[in-house]
Amino acid sequence: MSKSSLFSSRASRVAALLLLFTAALAIRLYDLTDLPLDFHPTRQLLSAIKARALYYETQPDGISTEQLEAGIYFAKLKATVEPVVFERLVAFTYGFTGEYVWIARIYSSLFWLIGGVFLFLLIRDLVSFEGALLSTAYYLLFPYAIIGSRSFQPDVLMVTLIVAFWWAFARWMRSPTWTGAVLAGLLGGFALFIKFTAAFFVIGAALGLVLSRYRFRDLFRSGQVWLIAILGALPASGYLIYGLFIKGTLGGQFAGRFIPALLLSPLNYLQWAVKADLAAGVVFIALGLLGFLLAERGLLRSLMTGLWIAYLTYSLFFNYHVATHDYYHLPFIPIVAVSLGLWGQWLLARLTEVTVQRYQRIAVYVILLFVMVVETWNVRNQMKAVDYRPQAEMFAEVGELVKDGTVIALTQDYGSRLEYWGWTSSYTWPSVGDLAYAQARGTSFSFDRRFERYTAKRDFFLVTDFDELNRQPDLKERLNLFPVYAEGNGYVVFDLRKP
Repeated sequence: MSKSSLFSSRASRVAALLLLFTAALAIRLYDLTDLPLDFHPTRQLLSAIKARALYYETQPDGISTEQLEAGIYFAKLKATVEPVVFERLVAFTYGFTGEYVWIARIYSSLFWLIGGVFLFLLIRDLVSFEGALLSTAYYLLFPYAIIGSRSFQPDVLMVTLIVAFWWAFARWMRSPTWTGAVLAGLLGGFALFIKFTAAFFVIGAALGLVLSRYRFRDLFRSGQVWLIAILGALPASGYLIYGLFIKGTLGGQFAGRFIPALLLSPLNYLQWAVKADLAAGVVFIALGLLGFLLAERGLLRSLMTGLWIAYLTYSLFFNYHVATHDYYHLPFIPIVAVSLGLWGQWLLARLTEVTVQRYQRIAVYVILLFVMVVETWNVRNQMKAVDYRPQAEMFAEVGELVKDGTVIALTQDYGSRLEYWGWTSSYTWPSVGDLAYAQARGTSFSFDRRFERYTAKRDFFLVTDFDELNRQPDLKERLNLFPVYAEGNGYVVFDLRKP
């Protein structure tokens, strides 16, 4: 029997890709209508509140004036860093469907799958079909990627555009044309416009690729390079100038992103490694790094070098956030995926050599299918394990109880759940993490001073995060000096008016 590749026929390749992308979409649409509390709910609810406000600004029918005003008001309380592109898309869709926050989950899932298409095309052109298949399978089906890519936040769209830029720029490198330069520039520029952090991965990839073939002085003489750079910089620069100097809302949002003291903290590097392992998997990270041993000089090795240096630089700059916010590692997933391409080619080549009989090849297909099914089923079980829908009813109940008073709250997501489902704003008591962050930036207060400051002129102290309350024994002891105003399943309200 011929020793042709396991995926040498067109039919086998089409079948493999269809199966892979169908499974990736199906698992992302499972438990579709559950509340967006499964993955960094603070960030997801920020986008949900903004999308609702944009929808309410259109004055839709069937919503009371009080709710319209409250929904718009709560959005104005939220900080704005990135342009509200994704939120506008979801709000526009609300105009046809009504307000269903799970619509954002469909868009995010589709964005990530589109990124998978561009990743596949990139690795296929630089390595082979087999390498692209493994890279794309990892990108689509790694458990963290499945959960994270369903979230309502701009990071998912940013990652998609970053990967699309890598493909377009590598394509331009192989065949420099003005059309290719425009496409690469627009994709890179839109990625930066969605979220500024994309700059590390757009610029890192571009420098890694161009410096493998050109000298710096040659780059400055290239009109196409200038076109890519200008198109890449214009959208984000325009928004930055508008936000800093015209509207004046962005200045405070960049504070605290880099904390110099953490550069000397071994614990911070350990926490960074833990978050990176959660997001990308330490085994796959190690294989990605070892991929340099398989890579010969060329575009792939240059791209890998640029991307890994970009990730290192990015992580050192956002040294606090990469150690505490695992979603900051979402762009790391496609970097690892790119680095796995040669391993995919090598592995399937070895399997091709040893599977000379038809039954052996069928066994390989069955094993690969089994792995895919088990991985997606495990994620499905994770999604099914928790039903967040009762949270909406609970916060609606709490909102009704405290709507006539001013509230200080130790609650999840900085009060966003209370705003979104309870139609009530609150002043939030800091968590242990918030206090540690403030201390790292050189700010700290005694407990007595902090309590007096936060509770001054407040009527109620709401607690819904009891795990956090147990981590703050001073607060728990102080609150027990006040009478309970109301109590229910998942919450307790203390009456600050009657010490």
